Amino acid sequence: MHTEQRSTTATVDQVWAVIADGWTYPCWVVGASRMRAVSADWPAAGARLHHSVGSWPALLNDETEVRECETGRRIVLSAKARPVMGVATVEITLEPQDGGTLISMREDASRGPGRLVPHAVRQAGIARRNHEALLRLALLAERRTQPRS
Repeated sequence: MHTEQRSTTATVDQVWAVIADGWTYPCWVVGASRMRAVSADWPAAGARLHHSVGSWPALLNDETEVRECETGRRIVLSAKARPVMGVATVEITLEPQDGGTLISMREDASRGPGRLVPHAVRQAGIARRNHEALLRLALLAERRTQPRS
């Protein structure tokens, strides 16, 4: 499974704060378009995000569940991506790095039609999507007041 990584000047606590705020999910997860509900215990194991994917008027309701959580360090999600992918397992880890954070994301289809796509092809698409997701996550955590040049 391919690991996508991004370094950010944001601290681990700043990055984790974005992840721990389930309402920000559509701001950084590519494909998620709106939130419908967030479990009160998010991001504890078993907590769920109820979100929609797609564009209006063709929105599909889906959900993401936390499988494992090491607060401030690691989260493993079971993300439904119907109807195309099925269910994906996503692991995000945060490591302190030079005053900032190294964010790593690994993802692969775990159930459903996405498993039928050859692994190399599937991972190429996931890598592109997760590259953008990590950029968005870093920008939210950095809370920049000036655009990058």
